[in-house]
Amino acid sequence: MAVSANRLELLQIADAVAREKVIDREIVLAAMADAIQKAARSRYGSETNIRADINSKTGEIRLQRLLEVVETVEDYGTQIALPLARDRNVDAKLGDFIADPLPPMDFGRIAAQSAKQVIVQKVREAERDRQYDEFKDRVGEIINGTVKRVEYGNVIVDLGRGEGIIRRDEMIPREAMRYGDRVRAFVYDVRREQRGPQIFLSRTHPQFMVKLFTMEVPEIYDGIIQIKSVARDPGSRAKIAVISNDSSIDPVGACVGMRGSRVQAVVGELQGEKIDIIPWSADPASFIVNALQPAEVSKVVLDEDAERIEVVVPDEQLSLAIGRRGQNVRLASQLTGWDIDIMTEAEESERRQKEFNERTNLFMDALDVDEMVGQVLASEGFAQVEELAYANIDEISSIDGFDGDTAEEIQTRAREYLEKIEAEFDAKRKELGVADELRQIPGMTTQMMVALGEDGIKTIEDFAGCASDDLVGWTERKDGETKKFEGLFSKLDVSRQEAERMVIHARLTAGWITEDEAQAQAEAVEADVDAEDGVADEAERSA
Repeated sequence: MAVSANRLELLQIADAVAREKVIDREIVLAAMADAIQKAARSRYGSETNIRADINSKTGEIRLQRLLEVVETVEDYGTQIALPLARDRNVDAKLGDFIADPLPPMDFGRIAAQSAKQVIVQKVREAERDRQYDEFKDRVGEIINGTVKRVEYGNVIVDLGRGEGIIRRDEMIPREAMRYGDRVRAFVYDVRREQRGPQIFLSRTHPQFMVKLFTMEVPEIYDGIIQIKSVARDPGSRAKIAVISNDSSIDPVGACVGMRGSRVQAVVGELQGEKIDIIPWSADPASFIVNALQPAEVSKVVLDEDAERIEVVVPDEQLSLAIGRRGQNVRLASQLTGWDIDIMTEAEESERRQKEFNERTNLFMDALDVDEMVGQVLASEGFAQVEELAYANIDEISSIDGFDGDTAEEIQTRAREYLEKIEAEFDAKRKELGVADELRQIPGMTTQMMVALGEDGIKTIEDFAGCASDDLVGWTERKDGETKKFEGLFSKLDVSRQEAERMVIHARLTAGWITEDEAQAQAEAVEADVDAEDGVADEAERSA
């Protein structure tokens, strides 16, 4: 191959490669120029700074040696003295480069092979960049392709201008794919890797179902109906929660379609996966009751802090609510984001009786009363001795069978019991070495001080270094399950906001923050409380 080769042929080759690889023609010409530069360096010396230019219109190739303008020449192959440079260009100055034309040259076999490798490498890199740029913006879309091959359960899909992979764990169970099959999948990730862009596809991703419904239900595409959440057990069963922004349109009916035509189209694509379409609700209790369909629910009890809900169902509905291998309740939990405990009415009655007995025994021991009085107090809704000690005396005396003297005696015994417990906690606090200064913090009790001392927190500075999570605990949700981590005050009925207020006061007392900073942090806590109350009010209105 010679530099004087047919110029038209050179441009035709560049055009053909650009079309075949779907890359810019200029990239191919630049790769050819790089290859010529490398071949020229092998002839004139690898240290020589050579530039090759290919005219994109005529195909003419120009070779030039670049010489750096310097004061004193140390290497005549790469440098030129300033006086000589100014003989060629009067404006030359130190640091500039002078282009020295080189004659046309013939490539030997080795040089030509090396040039070919450079061109192939550059074109391959450009092709990979083009593939990455094309598919990175398609993450979150459904894409069509043809099965190219199956390797160890992983399916390689020909996407036309690239290849995607459906890994074995992203395939619907028991779904068989063969060479040449047409396949639809969800693009959930595109990564730039050493061997080229990797396009990861999935048929089990929850968003795959969302996109399928979007294609089948025009109301979802138009935004009239929203899909709020999805839970899937791929190939077996799924639940999808929908809501309509137009009160005249039934979201469930629109997704089902005439005689089930719309939902059946999705079911067919998902290899017969059964789909429960659930109306979404802002009220967690209503939403969870809907999510447990087709089971009927008698009662729900919410624990919002732990994001856990207890659901009571009739005895005959228990197996239906749980589902085969717990599938129904597991999908409902994933759909709603709540941990769901299911019990029968008999189990719930037994638990309530156990709690009633525990309260009765508490009052019998603390107040030194007989079982009948303990049961009466428990049945009236009193759960703690503190409630009796600080209740209005009329509230206690109004209980059937109680008079004013009895109410006063019960309240006196309750306060004596609390004083005794307080003295025991204070002795324990002193034994642990917890400083009296902690009492300055509003809301701090002796029992809290004992809990802090048992964890080595004994001074204002120690307490100021705590976070609210350390005090009241926190929850983490992973793989559809919520795990609760206990804090120092978890058993003491202290809210997160109360804990944050105490920590802010401790930091102010310790001099860690200023009055203005404490005020700003306290206002932020109040804003969070107001926001939570607003969400709760909205849920009640929706219900």
